[in-house]
Amino acid sequence: MSRIIIVFTVLLCSVTASAQNQNEEKSIKEVLKTFFIGLHKGDSTLLKSTLHKNLKIQTTFTTREGEKQLRTQTKSNLLKQVASKKTADMYLEKIHSYTIHVDGNLASVWTPYSFFLNGNFSHCGANSFQLFNDNGIWKIIYLVDMRRRANCEDAKQKK
Repeated sequence: MSRIIIVFTVLLCSVTASAQNQNEEKSIKEVLKTFFIGLHKGDSTLLKSTLHKNLKIQTTFTTREGEKQLRTQTKSNLLKQVASKKTADMYLEKIHSYTIHVDGNLASVWTPYSFFLNGNFSHCGANSFQLFNDNGIWKIIYLVDMRRRANCEDAKQKK
């Protein structure tokens, strides 16, 4: 009988931990969806609500000459760019999938994407987000994206 109780207790703890992790993943995905809504709409206030005060942003790409580049951007510059988005411009960052890993108050999210400007394919790549659970509120603390125009699934599509 005691073995049954031990097995039941272990299973119950496992199910509870899995449910908690699924809730965390859902919360994290909502933060990222809010981030992209702010980006698409040019709403810097909405976008800022997802960002930690000490956010770090970087972009990596390869030049036409084949040189690999890494550029760092400031949070204030990102917010200015989003706020100055022309109302006629339509941004769409089509996220192909979310791979989320959570350990305590740290989360890592990988999101392959295709980016469209005014319905025309611009580039594709992947985003890597790092998030911090700031006392119950997930905030993006680091964002690095990779951009390329070659070998993209959506290169010939319009959105």
